[in-house]
Amino acid sequence: MTDLGGYHDNVARIDLSEGKVAYEGIDDEDAKKYIGARGLGVKYVFDQGPDVDPLGPDNLLAFMNGPLTGTQVTMSGRIAICTKSPLAGQVTDSHHGGWSGARLKWAGFDGLLFEGQADEPVYAYIEDGEVELRDASHLWGKGVHDTRDAIEEEIEGQYGKNLSMMAIGPGGENEVRYACIVNEDDRASGRGGTGAVMGNKNLKAVVVKSSTEMQKPADQETFREGHKQAMQLIQESEVTAPNEGGLSMYGTNVLMNVTEEMDGLPVKNGQYTSTRSMRESEGGDIDAEGVSGEYVRENILVDEPTCHSCPVACKKEVEVQAMHKGDEMNVRMESFEYESAWALGPNSGHTDLDDSVLMVDKCNNLGVDTIDAGNTMAMAMEMTEEGKFDDLGDVDGQGPSARETESPAGIDWGDSEAMIEMLERIAHREDELADHLANGPKHLEEEFDAQSNSLAVKGQTMAAYDPRAMKGMAIGYATSNRGACHLRGYTPAAELLGIPEQVDPAEHVGKGELCATFQDLHAISDSFDICKFNAFAEGIEEYVLQYNGMTGLDVSEEGLIQAGRRIYTLERYYNNLAGFDGEDDTLPNRFIEGHEEAIPAQGGSEGELAELDEMKEEYYEVRGWVDGVVPDDRLDELGIEVGPGTGVTSGDDSQAPADD
Repeated sequence: MTDLGGYHDNVARIDLSEGKVAYEGIDDEDAKKYIGARGLGVKYVFDQGPDVDPLGPDNLLAFMNGPLTGTQVTMSGRIAICTKSPLAGQVTDSHHGGWSGARLKWAGFDGLLFEGQADEPVYAYIEDGEVELRDASHLWGKGVHDTRDAIEEEIEGQYGKNLSMMAIGPGGENEVRYACIVNEDDRASGRGGTGAVMGNKNLKAVVVKSSTEMQKPADQETFREGHKQAMQLIQESEVTAPNEGGLSMYGTNVLMNVTEEMDGLPVKNGQYTSTRSMRESEGGDIDAEGVSGEYVRENILVDEPTCHSCPVACKKEVEVQAMHKGDEMNVRMESFEYESAWALGPNSGHTDLDDSVLMVDKCNNLGVDTIDAGNTMAMAMEMTEEGKFDDLGDVDGQGPSARETESPAGIDWGDSEAMIEMLERIAHREDELADHLANGPKHLEEEFDAQSNSLAVKGQTMAAYDPRAMKGMAIGYATSNRGACHLRGYTPAAELLGIPEQVDPAEHVGKGELCATFQDLHAISDSFDICKFNAFAEGIEEYVLQYNGMTGLDVSEEGLIQAGRRIYTLERYYNNLAGFDGEDDTLPNRFIEGHEEAIPAQGGSEGELAELDEMKEEYYEVRGWVDGVVPDDRLDELGIEVGPGTGVTSGDDSQAPADD
């Protein structure tokens, strides 16, 4: 039990197999050590055991708030969904904004823990501190958008007023490995395959009805001081200033032209470092400008909605008239993000804006991650070009791939029309090729000897920052606990935006330490749970003041940073027990200096490759790890007192976890 401010001390444990709901408090020591949201969610997943099948009833699916969620804290509308990932078996947490996290907090909950597997489709209805499981048979098979509309009518609530929903589409129902969970505003917990876990549990949606009931800070004066400082910094930042800063004006897609100009934008499955370099080599009209934030604002922007307690309004709602199968379609959606625009556009060999918008909207409705969907199709395009699908009929698929329909031999570069169709095929596993793509890049690597074509690390594909041009991203992708990810440690803040200070993106020395610092800071904000974009303005001082003010604690800056280290290390410890070590902290071959398959960067980053071994050595030294494994003495130092230990000690050449 905990009586700290910012917590309801109320977590629902829902046994889907038995159809039962139990309510429990939060261990006070865990709340202080792991904060909430990501940190506390990972602790619950750890306690469930690292040996569970990700797509089995024993896997835990945790919807978690933090102590700052749904409060007056700026950008505090986030929620964390934590589980064991079906991509490769690592621990994962995936967040989304909007209002669903805040509404869950206002409904009286710090978290929802789903266990087991329902016999028939259900959805969870939450109101006034109680959870009820309801029949969802009539919703099964529907896309997220139709599910949203049906639930609003059924509940007699109103989105934007007193109702939120987090649902899966056909992608989750059919256990696409990179399926996601999407809320009523098309905000997605996109990464890690959380939607596949939810689909395996026959859980169609989580629905929350609540009025606005913000919790009051335990220490009003301290909280007020921190909140005032944070607001001032946000308003003064060139990145976050409302209606002025780059993020507020253009959304996340403000970065498209920035990375293009420096040759830091992976194009054509990472074969090139800009669309300009691809044009110069192959010709054609591909041009990142046509899908950039500036172009979007000038041509297709229709609204700028925001999340709970956020003055930045980075979401850019767009509307296009897209042609598909000869028919004109009106598509209005929220929001056209940088990574989505890149994965479904330049990295797949095209920059057709209308088709890209249509694909993002389709991913949201089908419930599949835009980044992994786009990158998996780009991988398939390269494999098609190399003839790796020529004998597809001789390769055994998994799941429901034994169909009478005959699949095409592959997909061609830049064929956006075929990509639109492929998304439907993947989400429904309609044919053998689509079934293979639905199983993700790790499956393709193994089944088709396609390691050379993959942009994945630990089964999850990278984002729109080329690790040859930004060395912080190189070590960040490699060491991310949840697989290749820009959001575990957002070093582009320093490498591109000069926050907190400018560093040379091409310099690899010092990037191990820089990456670890950002990883720890983001572990803190993810556990509060507040948006990472506040870090473009706020720092650890504002974090401490607002956290102490809300909870009533008296944590020092170093104490809070130590909590971030503890959370990141707990995740790595989980992965160690699940069989991961330093060999898994790697990059796609084409980015690594000295690898025979390396493709050096072009243009403004001419000749650059990632000095991975040197950065890993520095990173492990900063972390106190032994070849990617957390030594038992490091666990002791951080106060991590769970599990059997790894059996490794500092300075020990052994790297096998204790139960390996």
